Amino acid sequence: MKSNLLNYIQIGLLGVFCMIALAACRQDMHDQPRPEPYELSNFFEDRRSSRPKLEGTIARGYLRLDEHLYTGKVNGELATTFPFPVTIDVLKRGQDRFNIFCAPCHSKVGDGLGMIVQRGMKQPESYHSQRLREVAVGHFFDVMTNGLGNMYSYVERIKPRDRWAIAAYIRALQLSQGANLSELPERDQQQIQSIVEVE
Repeated sequence: MKSNLLNYIQIGLLGVFCMIALAACRQDMHDQPRPEPYELSNFFEDRRSSRPKLEGTIARGYLRLDEHLYTGKVNGELATTFPFPVTIDVLKRGQDRFNIFCAPCHSKVGDGLGMIVQRGMKQPESYHSQRLREVAVGHFFDVMTNGLGNMYSYVERIKPRDRWAIAAYIRALQLSQGANLSELPERDQQQIQSIVEVE
């Protein structure tokens, strides 16, 4: 008799414990009272839940004081120089980013005959044209930033330093494709002449 009573008490306590535990897991624990954006609120005098930005507020990661680095311009004109030294690491990074983002249209050598063009898209101007060989280097940064013609902006896809690295690599492509043999060091001229004679 006592063991039956003890069993009933244990079952009853277990039931009470389960009810308390389930009551603590209600959905409104997840739905805390908070205003949604642009919802009316009685908390502030202007009845807006979203607060206006303070004058001069800049979002984290958007403090861009270096006009040259972030716009490709110096005093409002397209930059003719790079905002940082162009090293072999910068060129390698530029080649990597170029092959990912640019080569599908411009091709790996920059002649504008990339795979997408071969499948019917309008051909972009070759980087080796006289006009693009003479244009300020800031032009390439500006086009990647703002887009031009069929090319859309890459501002959300490529960081500013990588856009500059690509511009540096484009300049390297232009130099590699347009160099005269006489401009090379004597040793390189002889090496190229020996290769040409073998072929």
